[in-house]
Formats: sequence, C-alpha cells, structure tokens
Amino acid sequence: MKIAVTGAGGLLGWHAAARLHAVNCAARFRGDAAPYELALLDHSAFKDSDRLAAAVDGAAAVLHFAGVNRGAEAEVEAANPAIAQQLVDACRRTGSTPRIVYANSIHAGSDTFYGRSKRIAGEILAAADGTYSEMMLPHIFGECARPYYNNVTATLIDQIWKGEQPTINPEGRVSLFHAGAAANLAIDAALAKWSGTAKPAGRDMSIVELHERLTGFHALYSANLFPDLDDAFDLALFNSYRTGGFPNFYPKKMEPKSDARGTLFETSKANGGSQTFVSTTLPGATRGDHFHTDLVERFLVVSGRATIRIRKVLTDEVRSFVVSGDEPVAIDMPPLHTHHIVNDSGDHVVTFFWSHRLFDPANPDTFADPVLIQA
Repeated sequence: MKIAVTGAGGLLGWHAAARLHAVNCAARFRGDAAPYELALLDHSAFKDSDRLAAAVDGAAAVLHFAGVNRGAEAEVEAANPAIAQQLVDACRRTGSTPRIVYANSIHAGSDTFYGRSKRIAGEILAAADGTYSEMMLPHIFGECARPYYNNVTATLIDQIWKGEQPTINPEGRVSLFHAGAAANLAIDAALAKWSGTAKPAGRDMSIVELHERLTGFHALYSANLFPDLDDAFDLALFNSYRTGGFPNFYPKKMEPKSDARGTLFETSKANGGSQTFVSTTLPGATRGDHFHTDLVERFLVVSGRATIRIRKVLTDEVRSFVVSGDEPVAIDMPPLHTHHIVNDSGDHVVTFFWSHRLFDPANPDTFADPVLIQA
C-alpha cells in the first residue's frame, strides 16, 4: 500500500511517517514484506510538480500535513489553499484517487486569516475525486516539536531546560493533543477505519498549569526521579519534555558516593511499574538496533567501555556517546530514535537498563531498525 505524507519534515508528518516506518520495521524483522511504500514529501515538493505527481501516483492514501502558519497575513491566507490545489491537481494529473486525510485546525471555524486559509484548503481537498477525511486538531505537542515556532509547549520545554524564566499570560489557556495520537488517527483514516470529520478532544489547561507541570517534571528528573507515568497524557508530555533535552543536555551525570566499602550510586527511581535489568556484552558485540514509540528507557554502563549511538528514525542524524563504568553516566533513549550499544573494547561490558513499564510480549513496542545505515 502506497501512502504519501506531505509535510513529512514537520512535527505531525514525522510522527505519522515514523509510525508507518515502525510497522514496516516489524514486518521486515519477521521476514515479511513491508506493507507500506512511503512517499515522504517536504515543502520543497510543492515547488516541483513532477516530484509531487510521482509521489501521489498510485497512492492509496495521502496524509496531508504540509501547510503554512507563519508569515504575512495575506501570504498565509493564500498559501494553504494553494498547496491544497497543487495536491489535487497532482492527483488529477496522474489519475489517482487516494483517500486524502487532512490535518485541519479547530481555528478553521474562526474568521481569521489563518482560520480562513485552513477552511478553504479543506474545501478544496474535499472536492477532490477520492475519499476525504479531516481532523479538526487542537494545539499539537510532541517529541521533536520546534520551539519558538507556534508551539507553546515546545517553547516552554526549551526555556525550562535552559534555565530561563518565561513570560506567561496568566489568562492564557491551551487544549493539548499529542502528535502521536494525531498521527495514529490519521493512519486509521488512511486505512479506511473512519471517514468524515474527527474532532479529537485535547487536554484543556492554563498555560500556567502547563508550565507548572513541566517544571515539576524537570525538578524530579534533575533529581534523578521519574514521575508517575500511568496517565497517557503525562507520559506523552514527559516524553516531549525529556526529548527536548536531547542531545544538548545528554548524558546525565551520576553522583557516586564512596566509603571504605566501595562506591555506590543511584541509577533511577520511579513511582511504580518500572523494570530494571543488567546485561553483559562480549567484546565486539552489539545490542539494540531498534526503537520504541513511547517507552521510557535508560542505559547505564557500570563496567567496561562502550559506544552508544542514537539515530532519529527516517534521518541519517546519528549521535554517539563513549561511555565507561569508570565515569558512570545515564543515556535515556528518546522515542522514535533507534539505538544500540557496542562493546568496542577488549573487556566485558556490564550495562544497567531501566524502563518505565514491564515488558509485554503482546505489545513489545520494539521495532528493529539499524542505527548505522549501510550505503
């Protein structure tokens, strides 16, 4: 099944593409064919009609996340309908009638330049020859959101990590919806599990309350404590917070305490449901080469020397950390980042692992994907 994703470099597009990629990874690991052919398009595709046409040609679905939300009012108002029309024209040019899933906004009902822009774009897409579904989305937050770019959650997270004090409107409120949940909703529509208009409910709160919740996470995390993550919203918000610290605030330094008996240090503590284990890795061996969608996971080498590498999925951006039991540091794996640990020394490596929930064989949330992509 071919699925085209527009705006694949943006927050929603990346989250959707990464989840489709996860399904492909799971299939390949089982030895099956990948079920999805992905055509990932950034904004530049709308400047190349041939590239856009090739992407939608034969597509069963198009997840349309590309759009413009910043700039001069007249430019923004014209841009989203223009992009929608280009997409429809490309489908008609190739004779394609995909199911179009559009990330619309709750602001589409307002008489503002942005609201009109989103509403008219939706009307253009709805008039296309294929099936149409739209999501009326509230404020989206999530891992790898861009701070200082129409995303109050990402901006607050960045300021908290930097130790800055934000200026907050005490009357401001926001309705929050996780990018991963929106991506899953869009994928369900692409698979014809629903059609028409979806209006997912966000978590309504004041900006003051959002800041307090994030600073609470930061206070706990700075003290090497993990918060209670039983609530799915708190899990998504905490994952967004901790991913905002990657890679500039990685790794987390441990504080060993020594006496006549030796050295002891705490690795991580949580309010419940967590799992810890220790492994030994032989010289030259590799563990991992997989990613998770929302698991909170910590790696800590306690003996020997190794290299931990982390790559944001669907990119070639690899971060490497040389770690040693002589100077213990924690590496926490961001969601949707494939990772591995390699024993590139001549001795055994002992590693401590922690995850926030018990392993469930029926829902392992583990997708094989090599960190180092072979040319």
